[in-house]
Amino acid sequence: MVVEVGYAQAWDLEACAPWRPMSAEEAGERDAAGLPYVVVYREPGRKAPLEVRLVSWRDHYVGLWVYDAQGRRTHDLDMRLLDDPSRLLRRYSVGWYYTGPEMAEFDKACPRITVDLFPDGRGRRTEEWQGQGGGSRTTSPELRDDERWMDRPAFGQWPLLSAQVHGLNEPPAFEAAEVAEAAEPGDAGTPATCWRPPRPAQPGPINELFRPGARVTDGYHPEMTVVEPRRVGTLRVPGGLLAVCDPDSDRGDRPRITVPVPPGEYVLDEARVRFSYQCEWRKAEVTSTQATAVRLLVSETPAATWEMALGPADDPRLFIEQQIAGFDTDGATGCFADAGSWNPLTALFERGLIQGEPDLDGYEDIDDDSMFMQRTWDEASGGELMSFATTGDGTYPVWVGRSEAGEVAGVVVLVEGMPELLPRQDGAPTDAAV
Repeated sequence: MVVEVGYAQAWDLEACAPWRPMSAEEAGERDAAGLPYVVVYREPGRKAPLEVRLVSWRDHYVGLWVYDAQGRRTHDLDMRLLDDPSRLLRRYSVGWYYTGPEMAEFDKACPRITVDLFPDGRGRRTEEWQGQGGGSRTTSPELRDDERWMDRPAFGQWPLLSAQVHGLNEPPAFEAAEVAEAAEPGDAGTPATCWRPPRPAQPGPINELFRPGARVTDGYHPEMTVVEPRRVGTLRVPGGLLAVCDPDSDRGDRPRITVPVPPGEYVLDEARVRFSYQCEWRKAEVTSTQATAVRLLVSETPAATWEMALGPADDPRLFIEQQIAGFDTDGATGCFADAGSWNPLTALFERGLIQGEPDLDGYEDIDDDSMFMQRTWDEASGGELMSFATTGDGTYPVWVGRSEAGEVAGVVVLVEGMPELLPRQDGAPTDAAV
């Protein structure tokens, strides 16, 4: 079997076609420089490609998309280049098993298998299916080392990795595809429909959640208006290291998420939105105000950028598309605390809330209808802890805002999802910081 091999600067997902085709020599130069490019494998006469390889060494990433004769993606393999430059981790894969030629690509009813692997040997295999008796099943994949890792081929020496999927028993003969047009230099102007390397979750309009008058939507309420942030109190962080964690489940000598801040006492407030909705049981329109985020305000200087705080075990090279890192909670609770006083502060939290000790020194319940619920303080160090409610269990990202000079301006936790920013009433774009 003859397989044509072509190169391009990007892959247009909407058109299912290469964007800015280039010669093998130009692709080799991009490969050596770590710049993104794609490799397209086609069988002559077949409209859809056999597979598309997506490469960006600067992002530690190689992806593989496999297509069937109907042009539907059937396999998605995400590989990562880590500390050993000679091999790749098969980090994440999804297989879609269409039940017939008429089933649409990524149809929700399509059975699929997802495999999530990590370099320390951990992993998870999830089977999902719909219809009668539908559901999911998660197991630990039993894989050999050579099934988790792949030797990294040199440029131009990659095999057709999807050969088995396409039922090829013999290695194909590769031929260079004709370059239809000359490639233009540079990465600027790449269409939004083109592939890009996976990115972790992005911060969204966090500044606007604390800017009265901004309009947002959570997808359920079509329009919500930001009102004045509500100041709840202050927090003392004498040790200069802020902890943002679940005070009940994140125990140990060091909390998982910490943020260095100058030693001091900082304002705690919560972002709020107001919205109206039709209440069925009242049979009338009602207006409600609810919190969207909690914040430790380090500086009055507005945040110019926001970044996701990482724990010591979080490796950005392993993050898949829209992945989050943060603190885990199974009690719908988080906290801001002085990390240097973490053990005595969380011990007081447990004694006051969990064990219910009466008249406990160093502990108080906060009863002012805010998201903040309990406060503890350590007399020896002066450090404090303030717990807050989230809207459920799971993982909550911790967003760190920095000024133009790179200094910490604030630390924010969204108690629910990230709202979407709406245009101003006059239709002009909102003056949003990232």
